[in-house]
Amino acid sequence: MTHPMEIAMIGLGRMGGNMATRLLRGGHRVVAADPSPQAVDRLVSAGARGARSAAQAAGMLTSPRAVWLMIPAGKPIDDTIAQLVPVLSPGDTIIDGGNSNYRESIRRAADLSARDIHYVDCGTSGGIWGLENGYSLMIGGDTHAVERLRPVFETLAPAPDKGWGHVGPPGAGHFVKMVHNGIEYGMMQAFAEGFALMAKKTDLSLDGRQIAEIWRHGSVVRSWLLDLAARALDENPTLEGVKPWVSDSGEGRWTVQEAIDLDVSAPVITLSLFERFRSRDANSYADRMLAVLREQFGGHGVKRS
Repeated sequence: MTHPMEIAMIGLGRMGGNMATRLLRGGHRVVAADPSPQAVDRLVSAGARGARSAAQAAGMLTSPRAVWLMIPAGKPIDDTIAQLVPVLSPGDTIIDGGNSNYRESIRRAADLSARDIHYVDCGTSGGIWGLENGYSLMIGGDTHAVERLRPVFETLAPAPDKGWGHVGPPGAGHFVKMVHNGIEYGMMQAFAEGFALMAKKTDLSLDGRQIAEIWRHGSVVRSWLLDLAARALDENPTLEGVKPWVSDSGEGRWTVQEAIDLDVSAPVITLSLFERFRSRDANSYADRMLAVLREQFGGHGVKRS
């Protein structure tokens, strides 16, 4: 790190709070703001300065300011920007580290550019493990603004020269993160199907925990996702008490829509997204329709409640 920086962190959920903590550990000066006073207090106890709002946090910084947003995508981002703009000055930078749609990031960057305020979109991966392991940062925006923030990115990344990069103009960071999450959907689905197949082969008495550990070392499918699968199976080998309901946070849908718009075949990502939809239908109308159609044309049995 070339020099410590002053930065406001807006949004202290688990990931935002961990990122702020990592910045403090790296010697940066953090101003923390969140709707939860308890979340702010935790950061203050770790060495941050606390603020009651995003605007107050920005006002506590000296220009050129850097304000990092870790808040839900969509309207909350626009509302926060509206609060920040009257406080910010030309040359200041807003960083959106959440999972915003890249098209919205392009729009926001253009709107703020008219005020000579930079908007950097930073796709962030690492989850709850990023505090200790570092975060993967996919960054879009103006070169000058990104370069000025280099010490922050170097601190948040796994190493100053690894796990982060300026991937393109405004919108590029969130586009790359969107594709990253689409790939993640497909990888997770493949692991889920493979372990389900082995669990179903009861006559071989396969131990999913043992197999995950074998695969973690030397196999071509070794990965952090496999590490997490091994950890989950060690904690709960039969997944007892876990409902077969899988949510999605939007990036998979956006990835599939981009594939359609660009005429790119992406069947694995698309099907993995549809499998998540299927998991939420405990009383599937489609499956019931399939059953009655088989009954109608072939007299096949139907299980009735």
